[in-house]
Amino acid sequence: MDIFQVIRDRRSIRKYKDTPVEREKIEQILDAARLAPSWKNLQCWRFLVLTDPAKKEAMLSAFADDNPGKKAFLQAPAAIVVCADPADSDLSHGIEYYVADTAIAFEHVCLAAHALGLGTCWMGLFDETEMKAKLGIPDNMRVVGITPLGYPDQEPKPRPRKELSEIAFFDEWPL
Repeated sequence: MDIFQVIRDRRSIRKYKDTPVEREKIEQILDAARLAPSWKNLQCWRFLVLTDPAKKEAMLSAFADDNPGKKAFLQAPAAIVVCADPADSDLSHGIEYYVADTAIAFEHVCLAAHALGLGTCWMGLFDETEMKAKLGIPDNMRVVGITPLGYPDQEPKPRPRKELSEIAFFDEWPL
């Protein structure tokens, strides 16, 4: 599949089939994430793959009550907790690069999953301290986001996007 087609067609999936995701596909996805660019090539990201339904169930209380992805997280046969080690990154000019670096790797996860026929949905709105405690994630790590992972049981329609002329400018900022 062409990369531009993957980007155009990817959607946030919130309904999943109960078909297990093959470990080989999960490893392919994580390998794609591993290849993401990072500040000084420090590769600060870490990924925790969850396939145990009991572990996922135990984590539900860490999500905010109004988190719209809770049901999808529980329904999907797998999930990936995307973490970063800030010590494996840098702070320069007030920018914590681990956030951007891990976000790039996370998007590689989402695009690779879609290319393999799987769905994802970037989730936030969680209590990081509780999540780390429930999953045994070390205190020095940051949980940047989570995605359910599975075979989609829906085909969401494209959402409206701004025109390129509204967001991209050449040579000068428009008046």
